[in-house]
Amino acid sequence: MANIIDGKALAKKMQQAIATEVAQLAPKYGRPPGLAVLMVGDNPASAAYVKNKETACQRVGIASFGKHFPMNTTQAELEQVIDDLNNDDRVDGILIQLPLPDHLDAIALLNRLDPDKDADGLHPNNLGRLVRGEEGLRSCTPAGVMELLAEAKIDLSGKKAVVVGRSILVGKPISLMLLEANATVTVAHSRTQDLVAVIREADILIAAIGKPEMITADMVKPDAVVIDVGINRVTDEAGKSKLVGDVDFAGISTVASHLTPVPGGVGPMTVTMLLHNTVWSYKRKFQLD
Repeated sequence: MANIIDGKALAKKMQQAIATEVAQLAPKYGRPPGLAVLMVGDNPASAAYVKNKETACQRVGIASFGKHFPMNTTQAELEQVIDDLNNDDRVDGILIQLPLPDHLDAIALLNRLDPDKDADGLHPNNLGRLVRGEEGLRSCTPAGVMELLAEAKIDLSGKKAVVVGRSILVGKPISLMLLEANATVTVAHSRTQDLVAVIREADILIAAIGKPEMITADMVKPDAVVIDVGINRVTDEAGKSKLVGDVDFAGISTVASHLTPVPGGVGPMTVTMLLHNTVWSYKRKFQLD
C-alpha cells in the first residue's frame, strides 16, 4: 500500500512555525503581517476557501483585510480597491479569489497588483522570476506540492515527472518548479496523443486536470509518486455529495509508493503557502526598508 503524504499534518507543522515567527517579528516591526483576500459574488466553493484563509490568518497572527464584493461590482471599482491596497502599508499580501464573474477581466486585475504583494505569485513579474529561477513569490498550490514532496523525502533529481494539466494556476508553474529541482518534465493535457502511455512513464505524477477520478490504477507505473491536486465535488447514488480528486485513490493506493489524499493532501498546503508568502513579503519589506 502507498505511503499517504499527509498535507494536514505538514500544514499544521508549518503554520505553527509561521505563528512563532510572526509572534517574534510583530513587536520588532511594530505591526503583524497583513493579507487581503478579495472575493466577488457568492460562489459557495470560493466562500468556503476565503473563510478557511481568514481563519488560518487568525490562527497564525496575520491581520486580515479581506473584502467581499457583490456580483455586480465593476472592473473600475475593483481596480480602485487594488490600488488602495497596493498603497496600504499594513497590507503585505493581496489575493484575488478566482474564478471571478464573467464580466470582470481577471488578468487585468492580477496585472494591477503590486508584484511584491502578489500573494499567489500570478503577476507576470513573479512568473518571470520563476522562469528565470530567481527568488520571488511562488504560486501557492504548486509551492505546496513541492513542500509535500520535500517532506516525503522524494528525490526528484533525474526522475521523470509528468504533469497532467497546463493551467497557469498549477500545471505551468509546477512544471517549472520540478524542472528547477532537476526532474525531467513532461506536461500532458487534453490534446496529448496516447495520454495513458505518457502517464504510465511517470516516476512522479502530478494530476491537475479537474476531472473526478480520471486517472486509474492501470495508468500508473508501479511505485510512482502520485500527487492529486484535483478537488471535485461528486454526488453518489444515495444523493450524498463528497470531495474526490483527479485520481482513483482506492485503486492507486495499491500501486503507488506515495499518494496524497483528497481532501487532506494538497488543499491544506495551498492555504499554508499563502500565509508563508504573506510573511515572506512582510519580512522582505522591512529588510529592504
